[in-house]
Amino acid sequence: MPEHHPPRRPRRETVTYASAHGPGAVPPPGGRRPVHPPARSEIDEQTTLGHTYVRSLMRSQLRAALTALGALALLVGSLPLLLALPAPEALVWAALGFGVYPVVWAIAHWYVRRAERNERDFTGLVER
Repeated sequence: MPEHHPPRRPRRETVTYASAHGPGAVPPPGGRRPVHPPARSEIDEQTTLGHTYVRSLMRSQLRAALTALGALALLVGSLPLLLALPAPEALVWAALGFGVYPVVWAIAHWYVRRAERNERDFTGLVER
């Protein structure tokens, strides 16, 4: 008499988008959300990963501030050289009024745009 074995149940597997489409694959916009918690919760819960995210933002903001400060220091540091030149007083004042202030404005404008871009990139990273 033949031996009767119960039917074998198929082994269950979890298929993720990355395993089906290769490493680094990004699911389509309407696809399932990743299983890991979002970065926002990592920051709110003050985990090590959340601390790393915030530190990276602070580092990029500090880098932009130091770059702007360095450019401003070069500009202000060169003013004594400008004032030491034998030039008519009106030319010196014109250089100070029409040369320095636009450059200071340009440095400030660059810094604000850079800081906003850093924050926008950080927000995009956190909300992904």
